[in-house]
Amino acid sequence: MKELVEVIAKSLVENPDKVVVTQTENDKEIVVELKVAQPDMGKVIGKQGRIAKAIRSVVKAASAKESRKVVVDIVQE
Repeated sequence: MKELVEVIAKSLVENPDKVVVTQTENDKEIVVELKVAQPDMGKVIGKQGRIAKAIRSVVKAASAKESRKVVVDIVQE
């Protein structure tokens, strides 16, 4: 999941070298944290959160074969 989020985010932002994706796992869920440069935050979230919602939908579809829930968090630096 980490690689998928990283590829999507790098294609959206102007500073792809500032994209940092971390993944932590436990028994119930996988948490993927996405950090981007401050000027690119709007590009990743989108108007009314549409792009962020689309990223979460793609990750949810890709993780359908996993038995755990996948959560995508977009955090500020």
